Order: sequence, then structure tokens, then C-alpha cells
Amino acid sequence: MKINILNKAYEVLDTKEKITIADSFVVRQNKIGLGNGEAKLYVGQDNKIIRNFFGNNRFLIKCFLLKKDLLKYLEETKVEYLNPEQVYINKIDLPNFWKERKRKILALPEIIEFEITEQIQIDGPRVYVKSNDMAYKIIRELSLPNITYITIVKLANENQELLYYFKLFADYFGDIQHPYFIHKEEEEVRVLENRKGTKILSRARKGQGKYREDLLHMCPYCPITMVSDERILIASHIKPWVKSNDIEKIDPMNGFMFTPTFDYLFDRGFLSFTDDKRSKLSPFLSKMTYSKLGISDNKIFQHLPSEGRELYLKYHRKEIFQGV
Repeated sequence: MKINILNKAYEVLDTKEKITIADSFVVRQNKIGLGNGEAKLYVGQDNKIIRNFFGNNRFLIKCFLLKKDLLKYLEETKVEYLNPEQVYINKIDLPNFWKERKRKILALPEIIEFEITEQIQIDGPRVYVKSNDMAYKIIRELSLPNITYITIVKLANENQELLYYFKLFADYFGDIQHPYFIHKEEEEVRVLENRKGTKILSRARKGQGKYREDLLHMCPYCPITMVSDERILIASHIKPWVKSNDIEKIDPMNGFMFTPTFDYLFDRGFLSFTDDKRSKLSPFLSKMTYSKLGISDNKIFQHLPSEGRELYLKYHRKEIFQGV
């Protein structure tokens, strides 16, 4: 897979999909528990896979963050700063921390380079990394524990130089939406169900009712797997229900029928499509994962009903897809 970052081409070699940020790693202001925190980051068990990704003992690797990714992460976690679900020791100061951190990130260059090295003064089969560079300190400062994870993409540039692209993601205990928004959305659904004439909207939220019936009539199978048993097909919105107006919420053109795995990939932004039916895979899942799923980048799916869905797909590629 090839990607373009700030007008430079890179080959994606591999991806370390999910490194959860523990409370022990973050700066004291972000902590839930006691302690001053540790600057070392656990990246995995010491085995052949981890060594192939990072390198031999005592590795030193060149890495970078993107300013736009950090700003996006701050926007995604703003609700946790303002309406925290976790019991932070500095809960009352979190809103001010968010403002200060956003100002700091806005002043940074578009790409923030740094180096990390293996932390070797640790016994046992666990691999840790450390760094004294500013970008690494920013990761510790921005990350909220337990709900933040890092994905690292191993890249080769045109000179075959290895670079490691770090990106922060928010994951709210298995959901991409913060509980505050989930509760708000559920309340909206309850209001709709109690309001005369709006039950069709609330059922569309759950992929049911007339929305599902109309979508099944248009596309009675998953265009990726070709499975047609409607008992295991999910009516998946292209533009999310919560982001849609009342017309878009029940518009069957704003959807595809997918089997559960591909519904999840599409909903989480790891998979999208071009207007000419080609797959777009996010670089933030590993090649091994995509291989096991039997899907590849830029593959044409002839049975994908993309006609008439171009505007919805454009929204998905821009707002939902986990690209660069």
C-alpha cells in the first residue's frame, strides 16, 4: 500500500495496530491514580514479530507525528476533558488543560520529528521504548489514560529510509463515540419514539424498519462477501445517523448492506470506497489483518451499488475514513 504525506510518497511496510496508553505513562496532570508516571512506553512482547517491526536489541528509530492528527485527537477527546467519564486527580483543571494544549499544538510545524530507542535496563520479555525529544513528551502530555491508543505505521520513503508514523486515537471502552454522546443520542431516539410520526427515524437509527427494507430491496446482499442471508446482514449508514438530517437518516441511498465484520470496518473508518467501486483501506490496520479478512486496497467490487451514493461516499472518505 502506498500513501502520500505532505506531498511525499511512502510505502506502508507494516502496522503496529494498537498500543494502549496506560495511566503509568501519562504526565501527572492526566493521571487517574497516584504516582509521577514513567517515561517508558510498552510496545509489546519480545518476539520475532516485534523485532521485525522495530529492529534488533537497542534499536534507534526515526519517527514523526502530524500536527493535524494531534489537533484531531484533541477534538475527539474534548468531550472527555469537559465531561470526564474517568476519575482524574485533576478533573477540575481538565478544561483549561485542553485549551493550553491546543494552543501549544497550533504553534507546532506540520510534521514533528523525533527518535525513540529501546529501553534496555529492564529484565523480562517485554519491550519498552523511551525518548527525550519534544514530540514524545507531547504524546505523554496529550494522552488520556485507558481511552487513548497509539498506532504506529512503518514506512519506507523513496530512498528506502525507514520512518515510523505515530498517530493517537481515542477509544471509549470499545466505542468510537464518547458515552456522553451515546447517552445524548439514545435520549434523542427515545424522544423520537415518543413523538408521533417519528418512529421511522428511530428505527432507521437501529438499521431497522422501512430504511432496512428499502435498502435490502436495492441491494439484497453484501457486495463484498456476496452473502445474501438477510438474517446476518446489517443496514449500515454511509453518513452516520447522528450526523444526518431527517431525510438522510431514512434515505436508502445513504447505506449499504454488509456482513458484520465489514460493517464494523466501514463504520470505524478502516474501509471506504471510491465512486468507481474501488476499496480504500486505512493504513492503521496491519497487512496481516487485511490478509486474514481477504480484502486488499484498490480492489474493484463490481456489485457495490455506488451509483447515486457519491455524495454520501465523499462524506465518508473525508470525515469517517481513517486515512492520512
